[in-house]
This record gives sequence, structure tokens and C-alpha cells, in this order.
Amino acid sequence: MELSKNPVWNAFAWRVLPHALQGGSDFGECLATLDRIGDGSADDWHREWLATADRLASIALECDTRGHFISAREAYFRASNYYHASYLPLFGAPADIRLVRASLSEASTFQRAGALCQPAIEAVEIPYDGITLPGYFVRASSDPGSRPTIIYVNGYDSNIQEMYFAHAPAATKRGYNCLLFDGPGQGRNLICDGLVLRPDWEHVVKAVIDFALTKPEVDPWRIVLAGWGLGGFLAPRAAAFERRIAALIADPGQWDQSDTVKSIPVSKEYLLQRDSVPPPQFEQFEQWLRSPAADPMIRWRMLQRGLWVHGVSSLFELVKQIVRFEISPVAENISCPTLLTSVEGDALSRGAQKLYDALRCPKLLLRFTEAEGSGGHCEPLARSLYQQRVFDWLDETLKSGGCLPLQVHLGREATASAKIQKMTASGIRQATPAQAGPASISTAPRPPIRFDEEGVFRRSDLGLPLRLGSRDPRS
Repeated sequence: MELSKNPVWNAFAWRVLPHALQGGSDFGECLATLDRIGDGSADDWHREWLATADRLASIALECDTRGHFISAREAYFRASNYYHASYLPLFGAPADIRLVRASLSEASTFQRAGALCQPAIEAVEIPYDGITLPGYFVRASSDPGSRPTIIYVNGYDSNIQEMYFAHAPAATKRGYNCLLFDGPGQGRNLICDGLVLRPDWEHVVKAVIDFALTKPEVDPWRIVLAGWGLGGFLAPRAAAFERRIAALIADPGQWDQSDTVKSIPVSKEYLLQRDSVPPPQFEQFEQWLRSPAADPMIRWRMLQRGLWVHGVSSLFELVKQIVRFEISPVAENISCPTLLTSVEGDALSRGAQKLYDALRCPKLLLRFTEAEGSGGHCEPLARSLYQQRVFDWLDETLKSGGCLPLQVHLGREATASAKIQKMTASGIRQATPAQAGPASISTAPRPPIRFDEEGVFRRSDLGLPLRLGSRDPRS
């Protein structure tokens, strides 16, 4: 279905519209805005989405002032997403002042909406290399106690506000807390601070997990790392170095990013040389990309977004940065249960099978197809199907072995992983997770653990008895 005859506007519109399912947009508001833009310019796109966002922000403020807090929250959320939509075509360095202002309005309206949620969404600042990374901590419940918590990793051009609509409502209704954060090269860090993307994402995730463990609501035994878009590369890369993760989700799974530029007739070894110079083909291709004859979406992705996010000024320097994003040397070090997606129509999915084959941990590869309506980058039109499959797997993975899968994964002694209580009056022993100390990495071989087609631990492999009344070894 075509929302605009302009291919760039059509792609951007399909980013905004699906969030209607989680309160991030409304169909009529989106269609009316697109109608006003027509086949206009980037200035027209920005002006009209900004007008829609400003109108919704005014409605939200009036409702807020009059005490209609549910109405206010809903309007603030939609305004926030429309502010985000308004500046997508303005990507590039130096940051356009209109982009900066719209991004600040996006964050402020979102945070007011978050304050009106029950429980409130907490805006957090995560210590990182002498500065802070912006984030949101979204609680599943106001009830006391710790819960499993999903740390979400963004991709190339999303941010923590957009990521909320795509992930948090589905997670919290299932009992998961969420910690959303923007790292270097993403969101405020890029727009306001000029921090660019880095390939060693484990350095970023370590700081985020350190912060998560300061929150009493976070169960340290059930921290999940999930990435979407380029986050499907960044999250597994970090997981190869991190032993405090109970499960990993990559949507889609990806291999070395050099695979995305392998059609370029220059060797990876040459690109990795510090003093390598661009061959004539690069300059010719870049000139073509900047011309009206080029595909406008490719131009936006590579020149406006790519150069800015990586902090470079030429196509050759961009490709030199891309080939540094590698997971092949460390993929086999990922030891937690891992779910990868492979999505029809999403070019980033091409490396999912390679990553799956390289993994030595319990693993599952989920395929999403156009025939079932779930094709395209990050299943934009079938998020409900995506969430059903992924969360069902995650529920079973975290639940099926209690703390023992983590004890095996982290290499802790059983006595440190759980305190076994006395037999209760019913004759059933109950295990209570211990307070988790600093993660220790075992050098001993991990015992073999089977992982069936549905991604479920087999309790017998972990030395666990069957659940009362069950004959299923997974129970």
C-alpha cells in the first residue's frame, strides 16, 4: 500500500503509522499530514509534520491543564512521535537547527506523557565515559519486588522515544521492565553532543548493565538484551563479552557489516589500512549519489544518515568505518540463550543464518515472511505477531529452569545461585534467588544443554526434577 508517491516520504510514513497500535500515532492525523505534503520538498515535510505535532501538543497541554490526564497523555505521545517524523529528512552534519528543536520537543512531550503513565516512565541518565546517556526506565508494575528486565538497543536512526512504541507496551503487559537507552551515534548523543557510532558496543552495554543493577526493580538474574535494526548487530556483539545477560534477542540477526558493502570492488584488508586512499570508483559513485539521478532513499541512508552517524565526510571513509563492525571473531563466545530473526524483504537479515551457524549457545532462528504480512525491516506491519513469537520464547526460556540456566551460564556455584528453603507444608521445596554479586566467568566447559524447536530449556539437562505432575522434560 502506497501512502505517498514520493518513495522517501512513503518509507518515512510507514515508520510513523504502525505506532498507532501502541498510541504513537493516529491514522487520520497521519493521512491528513501526508495529503498536505503531497510530493513536496524536505522543507514541506518538516513544516507539515511540525504543524501536526504542535497542534497535538497544544491539545495535550489543554487537557493536562484541565485535569484530563488520560487524554493529555495520549496526545503528548502522538505529538512526540510526530516531532520525530518531522526531522527525519533533515539528517546530516552539521545538525540543522530545526532538527535540534524538533528533537527537544519530541523528548519533552514524551517525558510529560511518561509522567502521566501508571507507573510513571522514569527518564534516566546513565553514566558513561564521563558523560551520561539518555534513557527511560519503564516499570511493568508499581508492585514492590524485582522483575525480569529487557535492555533495548537501538539502530542507525531510531531513538528511545520511537523505541518505546515498538517495544515497551508489549513487554510491560507481559511483566517485563524495560530499560531503553540511546548510545553513541543515536538520538540526543548524536544530535546534541556529536557522539558517533562505535563498533565495540560491549563498552556501551557494560555501562548500561552496571546502571541497571543499581535499580532495585531489576532482577539481576533475568536481564535480557534485545536489539532491533542495527541493534541486531550491536546487541550480539556486546553479548559476546557480557556474562550478566540471561537471554539475547536480535531483530534481525546480522553478521559482519562488511557483508553489507561487499559489492564494492575493494578488499576488506585494503579498507582496514589506516592510510588507504579511495579508488576512482568511490568518487564517481559519491558524485552520482549526490545527483538527482540517484535513488533518493539510498542517498539519505548513505550520505545524510551514514556520514553523520559515523562522523565522516566521504563515502570512502564511511565504508572504512563500516568494515570495522565485526562479530565473526567473537560470535562463539555468546553463551546465553539467543533468538535471532530473519525477515523477508529486510536486507539486514542476510547475515542471520551466518550468525546462527556460528553460535555455540542455545539458539533459535525465527523467520518472518511477506506471505504472513510480517516482511520488511523489523516487521513494521506485524508487530503483534513478532511480539507473540518472541515473548512466548522469552517467557519459556526464563521460566523453564529458574535460576539454574543462569548458574550454568554465569559459572556460579549452586550454593551462590539459590538459597534452598526448607520443605514447605505442602512438601514442595521453593528456591529463592540469592543477591547477585559481581559476575564471575567460569573457564570450565559448559555442560551440554539441549534447546528444542520452541527455544525451551530441558530441565533434565540442568539436573532439575520435573515439575509436579508433569512428564514433559521441558516442564
